Amino acid sequence: MEFAVLLLTPLLGSLLLAVWGARPRAAEINIALSFGTFLAAVAVTARVINEGNLTAANEQFFLDPFNVFLVTLTAFVGLTTSIFSRPYMRIEMEHGRLSEGRLRLYHSMYQLFMTMMLVALTTNNMGLILCGVGIAQALFGTILLYFAAEKVLGAEGVSALLWTHLAAVKGELEPTVLGLAFAFLLVGYGTKVGLAPLHNWLPDAHAEGPTPVSAVLSGLLLNVAMYAVVRCKILVEGALQSTLPSKLLMVFGLLSVVLSALFLWRQRDIKRLFAYSSIEHMGIIAFAFGMGGAVANFAALLHMTVHSLTKSAIFFTVGHAAQKAGSQKIEDIRGLLALNPTIGWGLMLGSLAILGFPPFGVFASEFLILTTAMQQEPWATPILLLALGVAFAAIFSRVQSMVLGQPAGRRLPHQPALLPVFAHLALVLLLGLYIPPYLADWYRAAASMIVGQ
Repeated sequence: MEFAVLLLTPLLGSLLLAVWGARPRAAEINIALSFGTFLAAVAVTARVINEGNLTAANEQFFLDPFNVFLVTLTAFVGLTTSIFSRPYMRIEMEHGRLSEGRLRLYHSMYQLFMTMMLVALTTNNMGLILCGVGIAQALFGTILLYFAAEKVLGAEGVSALLWTHLAAVKGELEPTVLGLAFAFLLVGYGTKVGLAPLHNWLPDAHAEGPTPVSAVLSGLLLNVAMYAVVRCKILVEGALQSTLPSKLLMVFGLLSVVLSALFLWRQRDIKRLFAYSSIEHMGIIAFAFGMGGAVANFAALLHMTVHSLTKSAIFFTVGHAAQKAGSQKIEDIRGLLALNPTIGWGLMLGSLAILGFPPFGVFASEFLILTTAMQQEPWATPILLLALGVAFAAIFSRVQSMVLGQPAGRRLPHQPALLPVFAHLALVLLLGLYIPPYLADWYRAAASMIVGQ
């Protein structure tokens, strides 16, 4: 029942808002729907914790500690983003950048986007994960996966792509076909993750889309694609009995961290700046999952959590900062602390958090990843440290000039919704100081599942 509510609430909400999405209370309806989805996610999570792995709809959907953790994170950030978007979209309307038709489209598509991400995370069918991500190379990789599965599982039709069936026979799947499939799957899903050199779409999408969408793209969609990569990695390594998939993830992850750190220095648009920061952090997560092992996987899951919370908080402040300046150019945004202290402090604290300042949670996860790398992959440690240092200098120098300096901007017609910013940052601070035992156990269970224990 809880699972049906989880998926049907945003789906039916998208249909409702397709009609009512421009009405005066449409933003409140959007928030209410997101809150309902979050409550359903919490209920589903409680069932998985208490009862173990669950399947639904004749095994078409599957929940375990790995994906249910991402479901809860997705629903929570979806809720806070809907709260942020209420005044943000009203300001866009009053500035003449948004019509009633586009506002209706935004509200409807927001709920549909949440539906698709939740379907991609919970589906047991590797083909439906593909539909949620939509990449041609991943399609060919999925065809190869089905080809290998059919030889072992027989003519089961789409059932041959069910994750639970594939995981049970992964050691019997044809290694050569699975190795080739993973190459295509990594390129396809890696494009959505934003792994270099497949990252070009991501900064453009962030720069051109509405800020609430940027928050969801960076904080949630990239996690969905990374989830698909890790699921594929588990299958392929079981078939190959080789660490080749892990090594590929480490190489692509490290390349992403290095290239994004260098590209950060060239950015003049505030949203593109933090888009490249997202590429950097997804590279760190990919590298951690590539190292594997209980500690590295634990650190990767923690980093997914704190990055989602921190980066969405940053985009919330960035959206209102750009509205006050009337521009997304970094040189046009000045004196935020004087103009609006809450926006200024939100951007500064969010930037310090994403840069790994202690005691924020990003510091804790990066510390775990770096110390694990020193033991398992010592050659990569100096490269990671150097890239992180370059990224730190690039972002901090630009944020400092935006937060301080001579004020330049205008008064907003509506009070910004900055409660989500500080709620996210408070959670990130908490995870840097103390990880609640139930959450730590959750991470450990998911990390062990990824390792295959």
